Amino acid sequence: MMESYIAVLTKGICQSEENGSFFSKDFDSRKAYLAGSIKDIVSQFGMETVILHTALMLKKRIVVYHPKIEAVQEFTRTLPALVWHRQDWTILHSYVHLHAEELEGLQMCTGYIAGFVELEVSNRPDLYDVFVNLADSEITITPLAKEAMTMGKLHKEIGLLIVQSAEDPEKSDSQVIQDIALKTKEIFTNLAPFSEVSGDGGKIILSVEALKQKRFPPATENFLYHLAAAEQMLKI
Repeated sequence: MMESYIAVLTKGICQSEENGSFFSKDFDSRKAYLAGSIKDIVSQFGMETVILHTALMLKKRIVVYHPKIEAVQEFTRTLPALVWHRQDWTILHSYVHLHAEELEGLQMCTGYIAGFVELEVSNRPDLYDVFVNLADSEITITPLAKEAMTMGKLHKEIGLLIVQSAEDPEKSDSQVIQDIALKTKEIFTNLAPFSEVSGDGGKIILSVEALKQKRFPPATENFLYHLAAAEQMLKI
């Protein structure tokens, strides 16, 4: 068994007389990423889905509560698809208990999606920036996170795009994700004119002065600034 595991890990293939051939290329990991339904999330939260999108873009801490673990896992499993450009499901902690050792590990992460079945987690704002009460279809932003997540015209545009795409009966979940990803790409394209290559290793950094001179609406400028911070594009 160990030989087979190593063969798949190193060569992407495993062959045996008893079991035939296994090719890892036949199992696209992206299909696993699409296991949940973005359309179901939008159906439940509508325009408020943009809060989840913004929180993920800014690498905020999201806690999801529902008394049924199946509901928590299905919902949390889908959320990273809202930031498809990152292809990062390592931020997902779909079943966490209010135990000190588990919370200690969670709090070492800068941004995450954490699922709980204990309602008491709602009284732990030190664990989240955004709290999703899945059972009651409510999303709450903590006071400390509100400044970074101030909503404006840009967020309304994103929210409308998400809702319109998700409500289109002709579109699949993967097409909705693609629409969101294209809008995300557009946001990063908007950042490009205000970015420059630093002399320290050629890293792309945001020119805050150039961003301010563009005179975006305050909420848009605020979002782009915090997005650059999340992407480690700010000069320290």
